[in-house]
Amino acid sequence: MPTFTSHDGAVLHYDLLDDGARGEPLVVLAGGAARHPAYLGDLAGLSSVRPLVVVHQRGVGESAEAGPLMAWPELAHDVEALRRHLGGGQLDLLAHSAGTRVALAYAASYPQHVRRLCLVTPPPGDLVDVEDDSRAMVMARSDEPWFPAFAEAVPALEAASTPQEHRALSHLIAPLAWGTWDERAQAHEAVGDWYLDAGGAFFSAPVPEGLGDRLGSCGADVLVVAGERDALIGLAPVLAVAELFPRGTAVVVEQAGHYPWVERPEAFRAAVDPFLGADRG
Repeated sequence: MPTFTSHDGAVLHYDLLDDGARGEPLVVLAGGAARHPAYLGDLAGLSSVRPLVVVHQRGVGESAEAGPLMAWPELAHDVEALRRHLGGGQLDLLAHSAGTRVALAYAASYPQHVRRLCLVTPPPGDLVDVEDDSRAMVMARSDEPWFPAFAEAVPALEAASTPQEHRALSHLIAPLAWGTWDERAQAHEAVGDWYLDAGGAFFSAPVPEGLGDRLGSCGADVLVVAGERDALIGLAPVLAVAELFPRGTAVVVEQAGHYPWVERPEAFRAAVDPFLGADRG
């Protein structure tokens, strides 16, 4: 497995997925937080047209833990070390879910090094001032079989304060992340180990002051990919993330949730291929 040395001497790993692809690599950041990137697969075959450099963040997979530098704003500096390792120049960067936090921190800290930034179902957090519509999306599905168990567990979910507690209840939350909670979705939930200590460290730092304003100075082309039925994080706030960037656009993958490349692979590729230049090979 390829490795690179980060700014503090930590040796970090990445997967190189290259199914006959040509052209510059696409750097990929997984979410979770701190979930093994195996759950990304090859992003619905994207590795056949762009080599994918899929990072194992600190404390995940083959990458060892590295002290106090595991919070998401700090992980941006690992991306910069990877850029240098790959030969310098501007990056095309794709991130999913919690991994988009790292991508945003990188775009704010190193805007001159980002050419294209694709944010797949980014949790908006405190970055946008748009009403959260996720609760309404959840309630609209109250007639589905999984809903009673979820509703009964809501107090426990709200009281959970550690990654271990959240993970123990994750099976009750999982249906919210899918447009359709079927066998394919349930099977995918089992892919990719979760590294709970790294997950706790990931969220150990607050949103850096002025992050949103700094993103407004990033001139990269930005595409936000949202799932129409992503009740885990909602829709309207996700679309608003694109507005943080002067060259930001957004696309909605219909009938998909938090993992659009799994549920609607053709629609996902139709959205990201032109943006990433993958349609040109």
